[in-house]
Order: sequence, then C-alpha cells, then structure tokens
Amino acid sequence: MPANNQKWIGQSIERFEDQSLLKGEGKYLDDINLDGQLYMKVFRSPIARGTIRSLQTAEASKIPGVVAIFTAKDIEGMLNAPVVAAAPGVKLAELDMVILAKDRVNYVGDPLAVVIATSKAICEDAISMIELDYEIEVPIVSTAESVLDRDLIHPQLQSNVMMQWDKKSANFDASIAKADLVVEATLELPRLVAAPMEPRGCLVNYHQESDKIDLWASSQDPHRPTIQLAHALGIPQENVRTIIPEVGGAFGSKGGAPQEYILACASSKMLGRPVKWTEDRTENFLASYQGRGMSANIKLGLTSEGKLLTIEANILADLGAYLFPSTPIAPYTAATLLCGGYRIEAVNVSLRGVATNKVPTGPYRGAGRPEACYFIEQMVDIASRKLGIDPLELRIKNLISQDEFPYQTPLGPIYDSGDYQPPLLRATELLAQHQFESGSQSNNEWISSKAVVLSVEPAGAGFWESGAVEIQGSGKVIAISGSSPHGQGHKTTFAQILADHLGVLIDTIEIKQGDSINGPGIGTFGSRSVLLGGEALVIAAKEVKEIAASWASKKLEASIEDLVWEGDEVHVQGSPEPSLSLFQIAKMMEESNETVSLKSATRSNTPGPTFPFGAYGAAVKINTETGQITLDHLIAVDDAGIIINPMLAEGQIVGSSLQGISSALWEEMYYDPDGTPITSSFVDYLIPTAKETGFHTTSEFRNTPTPYTTLGAKGVGESGTVGALSAVASAINYGLASLGVETHVEPAYSPEKIWRAIHKNKG
Repeated sequence: MPANNQKWIGQSIERFEDQSLLKGEGKYLDDINLDGQLYMKVFRSPIARGTIRSLQTAEASKIPGVVAIFTAKDIEGMLNAPVVAAAPGVKLAELDMVILAKDRVNYVGDPLAVVIATSKAICEDAISMIELDYEIEVPIVSTAESVLDRDLIHPQLQSNVMMQWDKKSANFDASIAKADLVVEATLELPRLVAAPMEPRGCLVNYHQESDKIDLWASSQDPHRPTIQLAHALGIPQENVRTIIPEVGGAFGSKGGAPQEYILACASSKMLGRPVKWTEDRTENFLASYQGRGMSANIKLGLTSEGKLLTIEANILADLGAYLFPSTPIAPYTAATLLCGGYRIEAVNVSLRGVATNKVPTGPYRGAGRPEACYFIEQMVDIASRKLGIDPLELRIKNLISQDEFPYQTPLGPIYDSGDYQPPLLRATELLAQHQFESGSQSNNEWISSKAVVLSVEPAGAGFWESGAVEIQGSGKVIAISGSSPHGQGHKTTFAQILADHLGVLIDTIEIKQGDSINGPGIGTFGSRSVLLGGEALVIAAKEVKEIAASWASKKLEASIEDLVWEGDEVHVQGSPEPSLSLFQIAKMMEESNETVSLKSATRSNTPGPTFPFGAYGAAVKINTETGQITLDHLIAVDDAGIIINPMLAEGQIVGSSLQGISSALWEEMYYDPDGTPITSSFVDYLIPTAKETGFHTTSEFRNTPTPYTTLGAKGVGESGTVGALSAVASAINYGLASLGVETHVEPAYSPEKIWRAIHKNKG
C-alpha cells in the first residue's frame, strides 16, 4: 500500500469491508435479537380486486403463542399516511396509501392484518387459520385499459390517472413543420422485481415511557425511515432512532419505511414489546414495490440528412394500486431524460401514471434512467434504418458538443459537463475487435449482430449530504457520513478520499455510517454517495485542517498564511522544523483547558444533479430456428468524472450491467388476467446465475470531472442498468431487421418471443 505521502485516489485497493464479511462476522438484521421480542407476519389479500365481506381472526387468535392479531379497525386513527414525493410540475392524485386494507383490496399481497406471536412458525400457523370472505371484482391489469377510465379503481378520484406531467416547447409546432420525416414507434418495458439476496425486514422496540422508537432495518439509509416513521406515528423525528446493520442488497427496493415497518412500530407500541418482521421470498415478490412497467408512443422528427428536430411522446406508467412515497420518481425521471445526449430543438412530452390492480411501483436500480435510454436509443436506431444512415453516424451528427456544457435540454435538466463522442467511438472500436464464432452450433443456424448506444443519466438526487471528521489525539480519524452502504464499499472509498485530503495513513481512518443518531442526512440511492457523501467529507477535512492551522499558528508563532502542509504535518514555510501533525494538534487541544476539539460537521451542496455518461456495445447471436439469444460480448465505456477506486467502480459496472442484460433477456413480472402474479418465485422469475455470465466483458473509464464539486466525481452505481439494456436490445433488433422483421421487438427476449417474430415474418 502507498505511504501517507502518496495519493490514494485512483488506487484499486481491496475493500476493507470484506474480511469481516468473509469470516462471517458481519451482523445482518436476522442476527439481531432483543429480549422478549415478538414476531410479526402479514396476512395478505389472495385476490387482485374485491370487496371484503368478513375477516375472521378468532380461531387464529386461540393458537398458543399468538399474542395479538391486528386488523384495520385496531389501528384506525392511530397512523398518518405517508407523504408522496413530488416533483416540479407533477400533478398527483389526492389518495392516501392504505396501511391495512379495511373494506376493499386492490392487489394480490395487499396487507389485511398482522399476526404477532412468539415465533415465526406460530405466525405462519395463525396466518393459515385466518378466514377471509370476499367478493371478487374484475381487476384492471393493463395500463391501456386503465387510462380509458371506463372502470375506476378508486372512484373518489374520478380517474385512474394518479400522476401527470406535461412539457411542450413554445417552438414545437414550428420545429416539427421543418421535419422531412417523422418516425413513430410504441416501446414498452415490463415490470421487474429487485430481488435482493436479503429480503426486507425490521426490528422495532417502542419505549412507552419516552414515546421513542429504536428501529433496526435492512434499509438503504437511516434517514428516510426515520422521517417517514415519525410522520406516520405523529412523533418528533428525534424520537426515532434508525440503525442500519449490514444489508444484503437493495437495488432501490429498500428506500424509506414501507407499510410493514409502520405496522411493526404500531404493534410494538400497542404491546409494549419489541417486534421483528422479516419477509420471505414469496412476500418479496408480492409486496415489495416493483420497477419499470412503462410504455411510450414516440415520434421523432428529422430532416432528410438526419438532423434530429423534435421528440413527441406519450408515456404511460403502470403505478399499481396506490402511490407509495417514491412511486412518482421513476416515471418523472424517464420523462425528463427523453432527449438523451442529443441536441433536440423542441419537445412535446406527456406523462400519465395510472392505477392498476398490482403492487405499487417504486425506484429500481436506474429508476427511470434505463427506460429513457431505451426509448430514445431505440428510436434513433429505428430512424437510422428508415433513413439508411449508419447508426453511429446519426448519433454523432446529433450529439451535444463538448463546448455547449452546461447544457439545458428542452425537457428541463441541465447537464453539467460531458464529452460524448469519444466513448461512442471507443466502444465502436472495441466492439469491432470482437470476433464472432463462425458456422453453426448443434445443427441450428445462427446469425450475428452488434450495436452501440449512448447513455446519459442524472446522479446526486437531493443535492446535499452530511459528513463529519474528527481527529483524535490517540492517532485515529473518525469520519461519519450520511451515506449508508449496502454493498458499494463506502468504507474503502471514503477512507481513500480522506487519506488524500488529510494526508494521514489510511489505516488510521474509521468510517461510521448507518445510524440516525449521528445526525441528519439523505442516504444512498441514485448514484449519489461518492458525489455528495464523498464531497461532504472533503469539505469537513478541509475545515479540520483550517482549525488545526489556526491552532498551530499560535504554537509555531507564525501567521496562518505562512504555514504549509506536507502530508498530515504543518510547518512554517521554508522551515520544515519544528512541525506539528494533525494528531499532535488534536492531543494538545484535548489536553488544553479549553472546550475545543479538532472536528468538523458539514454538508455538501450542488446546484443540481451531475450527469455521468457512456457508451455501451453488445455483440449477440440469434438462433433462427429456436429463437435463442446468446450474448457474446458487452462493451462499457463510462465517464463518471474522477474515479476514486477503479476496481470498485468496475465492480459497480459489472453488477449493474448484468442487471441491465438480465432485464433484456430474462426478467419480466407476468400477471394473469385475474391480476395474479404468475412469476412469483425464482422457479418462474428468471435471474442470471453463474451459468448465464459466460459472455466476454470489456470495461473502460474516462474522466470528465463535474464542475459542481472539488472532488470532481459523478456517479457510477447505475450506469450498466442504463446502457446495457439498450445495447442488447439494439443488437437483437438489428439482427432481426436483417432477417426482414419489421416490427420492433420488446424485452424480455425469450426464445419463444424471438422465434415468433422471425417465423411470423416468414408467414
């Protein structure tokens, strides 16, 4: 490892977190238990839509070990409905999220009651004894049916539209009049399940005497659960302490406080004992919010030379039965990113989020970015085929140029910095080096196809994060970040940043995260941790050194302006001796009679999100006899600003790319006409295993810093889900087009779907 006078930023060092995890020393939620704790299980609706005639819990209550069974009437008036996140110009329906259904159910998995017992097994037994009598109603499963408003899921709303946003440029009509060609297509992405390795769960201890709550949660951060639970229970935020242990993955699905956290808190309050809830895999499929589920009818207006003039889109988002707090985020993000990385004169975009009898949607890794990238990049491909222009040429012709940044698109976002052409050219060059295997395999005929796409995405939602640094005389640096990890390697990355900015040895740094008692923060989502969490630590480190320099100036009898830092030591310029280290200064401050210490707590701030970008390429083979798709090679050329740890950044690209590939080739949440999920386990819902990862990968980074921070880092945690999906889709559709398939085919690309597309064309 480098000495403390060398740079740590840019080093591919191994994660500090891994040793304890590999030894089994990490504590996850299920490893944490309290004396006298009870267990909670949720009784859920088996139907997608209907009226509740009766809910009988008497027999279930008689089972030994059952402490209580709570239904909607038991919590009536006790809890406040969560607040739904809004965005500029978005109109939301006035509809409270139902915590426990009372008279009606609106999706399979809708919570109806909770059983509290002395063990999980007893909870399961009691759940099986609850008697539900209901009258089934015909569910609304498709967005196309829902938007017609012929049957209302929530009649009090007078429409199934729960979210809407519109943006039309003043010059749209004039711009579309200049178009020689208008290319139109309807594109769609199915619903997906986040499926983290560790499902959701929480442990709650409500303190009756103080009206305070201790919450341990498998969550992405402590801040959103704290805020939302305080609101739900009507208590001050300082009365809720949220602690995040090790987390076995999240991918967006563990943000905030879901209904189950609120119900566990209410149950602990009513019973005066700790309550633990951990969901099983079936519950995770049924009740955890799902991602994607969006379609768009899009028209691109172009000149005959291939200049993009306009984009017109009607986006339809499947929101599910209710608005969860984060439900509007992904559709709004998708709508505002439809311009991609292209210079487009004018837009006319309409977004409608409609109710269906399905579990609500929420942010899933990418959260609107993959949808937008897929929509615009597929349209560029379709336009290139219509015009007979090479797709790379068409893209380069319409790129936002480097000297135009910061650049505001007609849809509103301001791109901070970028240089889009080099990644496209490099990805194309790398893909050209790929050699397909020739001939046939297993006597089946195969064709080969390649494609490169551009991806642009926002990072850094919330625009601030907290950070604190304390230098201790004992020789330790204690740093606290509002960002909380669930697999990203924050302790390593943040230690690298601080080692450089403080000049200390990296093994003197201890990173603390994941406890709301440490102060306010935002959390880890939307590729924001290094961008904002890292920047907050940089600012705190700078302030600590300023405090230290002020103290040293008195001891060294020199003005602050005459002091210089070398590593973690400060001395008078031109006189290396005497010098004082940060730790010596901290010790002197601790031993003084003054109530001072060498620490700083601060926040980062940016005027808006940053925009990492990149180019993704895919090489695929299509079996024309069976419809099987084989991915041969994936190319990723990403620009996320300054990269702190290239190895960890590449790990993020590999993981997110595999999720993007998986959403193209395998993953899709199916519902039958009755609204019943039929891919509700890993038997039916396909996620990749090691067997499916035999393709080649090539990953490279470029470094265009953001001007918004001194660190210059952007974000990299979701890039692969954005670019890889569209690259695979483009490669497959170019291959199908070469076979004469004229209709654009949508994910997931099952062999049956591909076979039907090919053979329908053959008649």
